[in-house]
Amino acid sequence: MVEQFAQGRARAPGGCIAAGSAAPLRVVVMGVSGCGKSTLAGRIAQALGLSFVEGDDFHPPDNVARMAAGVPLTDADRAAWLAALADRLVQARVDREGIAMSCSALKRAYRDRLRAGGGDLAWIHLDGPAELIAQRMAERPHHYMPPALLQSQLAALESPERDECALRLDLSLPLDSLHDQALAWLRARPTFVHSAARAA
Repeated sequence: MVEQFAQGRARAPGGCIAAGSAAPLRVVVMGVSGCGKSTLAGRIAQALGLSFVEGDDFHPPDNVARMAAGVPLTDADRAAWLAALADRLVQARVDREGIAMSCSALKRAYRDRLRAGGGDLAWIHLDGPAELIAQRMAERPHHYMPPALLQSQLAALESPERDECALRLDLSLPLDSLHDQALAWLRARPTFVHSAARAA
């Protein structure tokens, strides 16, 4: 199942950014822990010649310790993390660097904070059954995020709204299918030729 939402500001059919903008592609693969966002973002980055940015790498040590202990993060806990990611997006915008970032971006306010740094961002939301996500989390025992925190993430999740540039993908589909659908959507954006100019 695929759902597409386009922002209302100078949008064109099949895309999210007005024709004529030459900003490099900046895409964020979002969703709760265990949904597969890092894997998909890495595949997108490789396919389109973008820099891959792993959002989890920007968490301060205190946040990692809290999550490893099974303590859900608060908005205050996430503030410094979101600021660091926004700074990374600012740098990408200054350098005219295309990036594919993985980030949970659970709330609209978090996504607004990232947009403040990165400008026009394309969002790919991996969504699906909680049972499947919990199974995947249980199968990665060396990750600091325990399955016990899944319910708190699901409770915090605010799916992208119609004024956000977002594509929803069903995470239960095979990775190759998710990858193909994501690339097709990104390539349909009016600015794709400009933003993915580094891709061979």
